[in-house]
Amino acid sequence: MPNTDDWQGDVLRDLRGAAAPAGPGGTGPAQGSTGAPGSGPGLPPPGARQPDAAPTVPAPGPAAQRDRGQPPAAPHTPGSRPPRTAPDSRPVMDEGLAGAVRKPRHGEPLASRAVRGLRRIVSSSAAREVAEITRTAELLQQPVTTGRQIAVTSIRGGAGKSTVAALLGTTYAHYRQDPVLLVEADPALGSLPLRLGVRSLRWTTADMAGIVAPQMSLLDVTGYLVQLPGNAWLLPGSQGRIGAMLDARAYEQVMVSLRRYFGVTVVDCETLPAEVARVALSASQARVLTAPATLEGIASTHNVLEWIQALPRHVIDGTVVVLTEQTPHAGIDLDRATQKLASTGASVQVLPFDRHLAAGGAIRAELLAHATRQAVTRLAADVFQLSQKRR
Repeated sequence: MPNTDDWQGDVLRDLRGAAAPAGPGGTGPAQGSTGAPGSGPGLPPPGARQPDAAPTVPAPGPAAQRDRGQPPAAPHTPGSRPPRTAPDSRPVMDEGLAGAVRKPRHGEPLASRAVRGLRRIVSSSAAREVAEITRTAELLQQPVTTGRQIAVTSIRGGAGKSTVAALLGTTYAHYRQDPVLLVEADPALGSLPLRLGVRSLRWTTADMAGIVAPQMSLLDVTGYLVQLPGNAWLLPGSQGRIGAMLDARAYEQVMVSLRRYFGVTVVDCETLPAEVARVALSASQARVLTAPATLEGIASTHNVLEWIQALPRHVIDGTVVVLTEQTPHAGIDLDRATQKLASTGASVQVLPFDRHLAAGGAIRAELLAHATRQAVTRLAADVFQLSQKRR
């Protein structure tokens, strides 16, 4: 376990030193992406790599398993649980449903993009935009002495919780040099893998609770995770089965064990007031509460913020509300709604309507609207700054 302030450099050297000999199908975290490339500063396109082999847990040591292209396994000690067979890899989406997906659209119409491009040519806004991106990048690249955990939750489904978690995680992975982890703590019907463009799943959060051990290296741990573009990995909550459970004790065990390997961890929680979501909120250094930009969404979110006010002061201070616009024109006054929610002490930001995000499916960075990319990068920087204030 790294004990110095430069612990990110230690784990990256561990990661990169073992990445070179890993060939196709292996679990070494080779850099690169199987997804479409992004364009410009901001979010990279998501994709996934998955170990092809199905080892037995526990199994032979990590070095021998890496030679066979298998994930490393936790050591078996006398009196520990008996070995069990690794779960089968399962597709994230049924092939029949995948065939029904239409070609994704750009987040903003062509005419809007043309007008914005023309304005940049004839005005000085381009220079200001570059300066703003530079300042934001500096904030996102600040070093951390211990891993930062950021919990994303909501009080109802359809509020954009998994979308915001995916956008935050890929933004941190794009800007930061240390490893980034996305954790799905919303089992059974969570949509985080789908939003990240992952094709198949095997190991889950509940599985990791019985595998992760203190002596494991970063390379050992990432063998059980789904690799995303850049320096990011995903730990799914389930394989999409109805009835899958994740108890608070298993979640806490996994998060405590994995925190030392990753600079930033973004957790896609269950909706409140589920037990795991409450544990995740209390254990995180910053919290994001998503809500639809509707009268019902804002009213119920205000009630939740009033409940959070009764908790220790740092909880509300470290909370950011994200109002997600689900239609091109919100039916409420967003400025007044923002002021009302901010009066509780929480920060409030708006994620504007985006045709690409509204269509669902895998998020492709190059198809996001310009305003969406700006809003997400600004949100990621603000949330990260809040997480730095809480040790």
